[in-house]
Amino acid sequence: MSDTQRWSDLSSQQKKSGLAAWLGWMFDGLDMHIYTLVAVPFVALLLKLPETDPEVGKHGALINAAFLVGWALGGAFFGRLGDLIGRSRALCLTILTYACFTGLSAASTEWWHLMAFRFLSALGIGGEWAVGASLLSETWPKRWRPWIAATLQTAVNVGVLLACVAGWAMKGVEPRWIFLVGVVPAFLVLWIRHAVPEPEEWHAARQNAGKPPGILDLFQGEVASTTWRVLAICGVSLTAHWTFMYWQQAYIRKLPEVVGLEGAARNQAALVALTCVMAGSIVGNFLAGWLASIFGYRRTIAVMCLAYGALMLVAFGQTLSHGTALGFMVAIGVCQGVFGLFTMCLPPLFPVLLRTTGAGFCYNFGRIVAACGTVYFGRYTSVTNVGEALFYAGLLFFPAAVLAWWLPERREG
Repeated sequence: MSDTQRWSDLSSQQKKSGLAAWLGWMFDGLDMHIYTLVAVPFVALLLKLPETDPEVGKHGALINAAFLVGWALGGAFFGRLGDLIGRSRALCLTILTYACFTGLSAASTEWWHLMAFRFLSALGIGGEWAVGASLLSETWPKRWRPWIAATLQTAVNVGVLLACVAGWAMKGVEPRWIFLVGVVPAFLVLWIRHAVPEPEEWHAARQNAGKPPGILDLFQGEVASTTWRVLAICGVSLTAHWTFMYWQQAYIRKLPEVVGLEGAARNQAALVALTCVMAGSIVGNFLAGWLASIFGYRRTIAVMCLAYGALMLVAFGQTLSHGTALGFMVAIGVCQGVFGLFTMCLPPLFPVLLRTTGAGFCYNFGRIVAACGTVYFGRYTSVTNVGEALFYAGLLFFPAAVLAWWLPERREG
């Protein structure tokens, strides 16, 4: 694989695995962010309260926290499954899980119904990251991997943009029906099972192994130090990131130029802001890939975490006009390219038969910490001043940058 220089040099298996992972991640982004678009109006509808009632924000934060916990558990469960039954098979199961339960969210009649469905859909979304990342790290050439990471992360952004398009197309419709769009990824499974084989590296490792390693092996021997370091950087950085991703919608809705608008107009303003974030993130993915190819993963992750935190402090430490806020949304989106680097950086840090288990558990464990952060910022800070919560969340990126220097060097094979 090291001699592969051009697209035409790639094998059919490499191209199919890349397309499968890209599409899986795109629909990840779609199903992931459908909720953030309708969180306020749909939760208000389920609670039978006005959108401005503080209980709407508190219950919405709990639902998002349940989603993040499900994401973490799904990363561990399906990551383990990917090591046991294979990457392609596990990928199919993750997509079916998040597609089915996202669709079922439309049937919610109580707020806790929605929380349960979001938790279950998140199991598949978290698992898909671990399985897809390992699939590509085992099939694509090493020199291509920073750019593959950028391309994969862009798939998530495209999925979020598709969610925005669905939001625009379904404006004026009761918020619950947008969740039915999330069923579409289920049809992708039919192609993956037929066209995407298991990686040769996984087959070889399975044949040569005796008893497969388990989750506890992540905390034993030489692997243990890697596990703890990856857990630390993921936990801190994802808490800050997901606080921003959830509360930025509420922040835009509360801006002086937006708060007085009618409901549909406020929803449109939130959609525009999220689109700005995703447009910046697409640029940031490739910027991160380019920087990583020059300076390496650790330095690039550290610098982009510093930039992310600095922008959040500047943006949310003052009162912004609507137009200026949108400019900051683009800039912060660029910094989000840092998370694309984890895709190719983390799996090779673990042995082959602990690869999806390790990457899935460690990266997605950060979601549990992030879930606690989401609930904290939603329940124990002033929800009338969302900018305050975002300001303090931005401070977390500074220890994340320090922790990035402690990430171990990559191992191949």
